[in-house]
Amino acid sequence: MKQRIHDEGANPIMIWTDQIEPSALQQLRNLAALPFIDPHGVAAMPDVHYGVGATVGSVIATRGAIIPAAVGVDIGCGMMAVRLAGARAEHLPESLTQIRSEIEHTVPTGFEKHAAAQQNEKAASVLYSGFRWMEERHSKAFARRKDSAEAILSSQFGSLGGGNHFIELCVDEAGELWVMLHSGSRGIGNAIGQYFIELAREDMRRHQVNLPDRDLAYLTEGTEHFEDYVRAVGWAQGYARENRNEMMRRILIVLHRHLPPFRERAEAINCHHNYVEQETHFGREVWLTRKGAIRAGTGELGIIPGSMGQRSYIVRGLGNAESYYSCSHGAGRRMGRKEARRQFTVADLAAQTDGVECRKDDAVLDEIPGAYKDIDEVMERQRDLVEVVHTLKQVLCVKGA
Repeated sequence: MKQRIHDEGANPIMIWTDQIEPSALQQLRNLAALPFIDPHGVAAMPDVHYGVGATVGSVIATRGAIIPAAVGVDIGCGMMAVRLAGARAEHLPESLTQIRSEIEHTVPTGFEKHAAAQQNEKAASVLYSGFRWMEERHSKAFARRKDSAEAILSSQFGSLGGGNHFIELCVDEAGELWVMLHSGSRGIGNAIGQYFIELAREDMRRHQVNLPDRDLAYLTEGTEHFEDYVRAVGWAQGYARENRNEMMRRILIVLHRHLPPFRERAEAINCHHNYVEQETHFGREVWLTRKGAIRAGTGELGIIPGSMGQRSYIVRGLGNAESYYSCSHGAGRRMGRKEARRQFTVADLAAQTDGVECRKDDAVLDEIPGAYKDIDEVMERQRDLVEVVHTLKQVLCVKGA
């Protein structure tokens, strides 16, 4: 099902699906034509779809430059999953409403935040070490914010956010329980992302660089802005990882009140799917941006979630070099949020999430499973990228509406 497109004067595009919308394909073509894209080209995962900044489900290897809008504003967004040793499906109470309510109370969702600063000493170094540099050197990044950067950090740390962010309690094929969550760097990552996207655009205007899409504005390696961005984005990715750790810590406290004694398995997974890192591919050192994709190196564990009415998968990477050791990050949307609201009703949402303890109201209607691609079709198209280790079925879902 993989297809290869190679336009004259551009680098190749490898797409792990035969179903891609024209607007997303055009985004990929625009990327592939940039002069600093690695000669191997651009890879697109089977959940690929049109995105803001760059195509969601794309893997972009660049040499000597980074495109901040491709990394996006939810820097370090990703997944975390933990298997609960000693806790099984039969241990769950008949109703999961109370557990969902307690999780929603302990982990703020949407625009909600903690009333007081979080005192997690383990994460303190990530929260504040190095960030003082960012606040002092690039104060304009936070100038439009009502709260200080420090207040944003402390009040949002350990919060879920909105959109497609979620917390789920799942049952695997053996009846064991898993906790899975999806979130990123919250408002502080958003501020950093927007700030450097605009700096890149200013650089393009200053140097009169013409691009087919202003979101392709880039920062050139060796320049001041580039070095600052690498430092800032690295910090934000670390913050996102610790934010997921803190939420998981809080969720497990809730579950310990409702389940028999259990311990967290050693194979906890915490992986980004919106990020940039320096990696080596085909013998060349590149800046690799995964925009809605996870790393799937040989033997590496990853998480590929479906929508809240579908299955999710714990996978092991097969180390496919053609995809830059990457795979999909989920099912991928097949329609936008506005279109989902036009096509579906709250009654549809209730039917499609039957058996899942979750919100079934208008606020989360645009996250209805029908707005997403079939996760099993996505998995079938990437059999050369990953192998399935565990299949998870959601029984409880907290959405970040």
